[in-house]
Amino acid sequence: MATQTITRRQAWILAARPKTLPAALSPVIVGTAFAFADGGFAWLPALAAALGALLLQILSNFANDYSDFFRGADTPERLGPVRVTSAGLIRPEEMRRGIIVVIGLSALVGLYLIWVGGWPILAIGVAAILAALAYTGGPFPFGYYGLGELFVFLFFGVAAVCGTYYVQTLTLTSPVLIASFAVGALVTAILVVNNYRDIETDRRAGKRTLAVRLGRRGTQIEYVALLAFAYGMVLVLWLFLGSGAWVLLTGLTLPLAAQLARTLRSSTDGPTLNRALAGTARLALLFSLLLAAGVLLE
Repeated sequence: MATQTITRRQAWILAARPKTLPAALSPVIVGTAFAFADGGFAWLPALAAALGALLLQILSNFANDYSDFFRGADTPERLGPVRVTSAGLIRPEEMRRGIIVVIGLSALVGLYLIWVGGWPILAIGVAAILAALAYTGGPFPFGYYGLGELFVFLFFGVAAVCGTYYVQTLTLTSPVLIASFAVGALVTAILVVNNYRDIETDRRAGKRTLAVRLGRRGTQIEYVALLAFAYGMVLVLWLFLGSGAWVLLTGLTLPLAAQLARTLRSSTDGPTLNRALAGTARLALLFSLLLAAGVLLE
């Protein structure tokens, strides 16, 4: 789709990066399944957690699009999908307003969740919004210093799963924490593919992502390690934390995981890696659905 044919509505949809949004729901699915299994399911907090997760993902995407434009990371040589600010589809001042709107919507959802869950949710929510903005913006854009994976693991994995469970049960358990590690690893793997694809353009722009620091071989190992870690956490749930064997349903996604690992090892072209990125998001979602099903079938 040529940029001149993209409508305003399509431009904002592009900015939201819809292929990343299903993965944002993965931790909510898992946290809610554990809450249901433990007799604490509450549909309104669960729905609010899902909406909050989507809004935080969109905020991160908008802020990244805006900040990378000003820092010169989004060049015409970039292999990824169109970035709307650098492509001139959305003016910087419009993107700033879009960011403010999403922050406002996130705050509204957050107020309800704070009312339900108290100060821990306030702390998590404020930290998540600040981290989304600081990922590529502000005086210390930590995504430019190789800390992006840590941010994604903590906020889109651990905090999202545990927070979803907490707002429904007002407590936290060891199985939920271990499950959050598994989901966090797979969601982080999405960022790894993104940064792997952009190694050359990021290096030229001075964006020192972990992929730039590790190089292609090191990033391939990082990707496989994250996938292996996720499946390892499922074994911990089964062998040591009392979860039933149904959680091993996640093993049905192993062929997809293996295929994605092979793709990353053999390909460097943009279209193939864009498909691998979407495939990793699909892996995170399928894994989470099967883990949730396993928890509910116990």
